[in-house]
Amino acid sequence: MSESPAPRPSRPLPPVAIVIGVLFFFGLLGLMVYGVMKSGDPQRDVLPSPLIGKQAPAFELPVLHDPHIQVRSEELRGAPYLLNVWGSWCAACREEHPVLTRFAETKRVRVIGYNWKDEPADALHWLEQLGNPFMVVLSDIEGRTAIDWGITAAPETFLVDGSGVVRWKYSGAMTQAVIEQKLIPALEQVEKAQADAGNALHATP
Repeated sequence: MSESPAPRPSRPLPPVAIVIGVLFFFGLLGLMVYGVMKSGDPQRDVLPSPLIGKQAPAFELPVLHDPHIQVRSEELRGAPYLLNVWGSWCAACREEHPVLTRFAETKRVRVIGYNWKDEPADALHWLEQLGNPFMVVLSDIEGRTAIDWGITAAPETFLVDGSGVVRWKYSGAMTQAVIEQKLIPALEQVEKAQADAGNALHATP
């Protein structure tokens, strides 16, 4: 019988391989930490929405408080509106709610609630507990319409002008600073464009 060859002694890894392995590990760890930090960023969507300057996706959704009533996107045209995406399961939505409520009370623009992937009973209880700042709340339990709007998280807020064109979007919980520094200027531009269009129409012989 032939003898089995003796096992070869293991060779230690060269120092260069060890250094590369350590650098790879810390690089991967750094990416994980960065990802966690960005997940809590209130303005996590740094890229502008592709919907800006385009017609808002058409929809027909039931009213949360009365599912027998359907609201179509065309019915909201004629004046600007703010579409706020929220859910009772969303912690950031709870933080945003008092700020959004104060803004809605100014009646500067119609505030439409978009209840996303939520149980109606939970959503209704949430509004009863915290107050309802919305002119109407639309319910999208399955989230199909949200795909057309590019909604990836809550809260998100869209400003749509009277012609149904999306003019502004914010991802994350709105604060008073966001309202004053971003939403109001965007709304003023929408109002100015609407006023200019009205003046041009009246000036036409």
